[in-house]
Amino acid sequence: MSWRPAFWLAAILTVAVDQATKQWALSALTPGTEHQLLGDLLSLQLVFNSGAAFSFGNSSTLILTVVAVVLTVGILWYGRRASATWSAVLLGMGLGGAIGNLIDRLFREPSFGEGHVVDMIKYGDLFIGNVADIAIVGAAIWAVIAGLFGHRLLEHEAATEAEATESTADGV
Repeated sequence: MSWRPAFWLAAILTVAVDQATKQWALSALTPGTEHQLLGDLLSLQLVFNSGAAFSFGNSSTLILTVVAVVLTVGILWYGRRASATWSAVLLGMGLGGAIGNLIDRLFREPSFGEGHVVDMIKYGDLFIGNVADIAIVGAAIWAVIAGLFGHRLLEHEAATEAEATESTADGV
C-alpha cells in the first residue's frame, strides 16, 4: 500500500527526535533544576520517571515495560490496517512514541526492563514529559478528532484480507 512508507517514516522520525532530545537533555540539563521558557507555564527540567504519566505506577516499572511491549506489538499489528496516509502517520507517531519510551525502559538505569524514562518538558505544575509523550498523546487526540468527524483510522479486516489475497494473486 502507498501509505506504508509514511507509517515507517513517522515512526522512525519520532524515535529519532525523541532520543536526540533525551540525549540533549542528559548533556545540557542538571537533574531537578528548572529552566523557564514561558514563565510558569512551560519550562525544562530533567527528571527520570520510573512510572507512567502523573507518576502513576512508580513502583511497577517492569509491569509498565511489559505493557509498553504489548502496546508496541499492537500498534505494529494494527498499523497494517491504516485506512489512509494520514492514519498511517498517526499510527507511526504512536509507534515511535511507544518505542522511544520503551528504549528508555529497556536500556536506561537502574536495570534492563526497569529503566527510568528521561523526561524534560515541564508543563506548569501538571507534569513533566518528553517528545515520545507528545507523539503518543498527539496521535491519540487526532485519532479521536478524526473519529468524531467520521474518518476511519483503520480499514475493516475484510478489506485488508481481500487486498492481501489480491496482492498474492498478482504475484506481489
